[in-house]
Amino acid sequence: MDADEVAALFARAVDVSRAVAGPDDYDAVWEVLDRAAEAGGDAAAVALAHLASPDATADATIRATACDLLGVTSERHEEVRGPAATALISLASTEVDGDVQWSIARALGGTADARGVPVLVALAGHADPDVRHRVAVSLPLVMGEVADDAGVAALIALSRDPDREVRNWATFGLGWQSTADGDAVRRALWERTTDEYGEAREEGIRGLARRRDRRVVPLLAGLLAEESAHVFCFDAAAFLADPALLPLLRAFDPADRGVPEALRECDPVLRARRDRLAEELSDALRARLPDADVALYGERFETGLCLEVTGGGSGYDGHCSVEGLLERAGGDPELAARLAAADVTR
Repeated sequence: MDADEVAALFARAVDVSRAVAGPDDYDAVWEVLDRAAEAGGDAAAVALAHLASPDATADATIRATACDLLGVTSERHEEVRGPAATALISLASTEVDGDVQWSIARALGGTADARGVPVLVALAGHADPDVRHRVAVSLPLVMGEVADDAGVAALIALSRDPDREVRNWATFGLGWQSTADGDAVRRALWERTTDEYGEAREEGIRGLARRRDRRVVPLLAGLLAEESAHVFCFDAAAFLADPALLPLLRAFDPADRGVPEALRECDPVLRARRDRLAEELSDALRARLPDADVALYGERFETGLCLEVTGGGSGYDGHCSVEGLLERAGGDPELAARLAAADVTR
């Protein structure tokens, strides 16, 4: 696809955008923009050119569509994210149209560029709940897992928003997508455990579980008692590692995603077996790579155990999941050590 074809698709997207009756009909626009985004750099160039054009200055639809194209192109092509974020941040400094601000917020999420945090924080107080909702969705994407104080504060405020979907997404971003912690974060998550909106309530419970806050054990048990328990509930159970959850977990299909991990972490016998095999694996690996530094550790905001191999004359530098290695080796720690040694020496 060349630049002329992208330009034609952009013009088509603008026309469709003018014709849609509301946000629910915007899928037709996304369909056209998704096709244009396949062109990568050419698509970004077309969008950037339109943002800089005199027509865009007087036409909010052109500006919004250009932002939307930058967003979907950034989601597919990492190389355009920097220039896209730069243009979006520049536009945001003067933009007053709510629809365009919504598109800026969405597109910044696609760039995953931390420079977008101040823009999104500013938009978190927007009068339009649709804009605030988009901010709640995009903020964690530009923050990543590293806690940004301003971004965290914005998510906390949005978790108390009058709009239930804003609260829901902000609580998901704060509790599950972010590793921010502290009294203010836990207080905000705990408030949501009594939210009248069920989905926001569940996000509050799961967010506290990821922080291994034992106050939510009985609340998570209530979620697991429902046949429609979300897979994140199994992940939350694994973080809490509480044997009291075992009877509820055993009612689910052990082949379902997340259930085996939850059972292993909550069952003291299974967890002790895993820990023993992990020690045997690390000892066997040290014997195979005597000049390497082998560390066995667990991440605070992740479940399971990790194995890290560094140093040595060959400059080893690798880490892997202990559970993944043991699964590949059929539970044999000696074979798992051979596999790990092969992985870091290849």
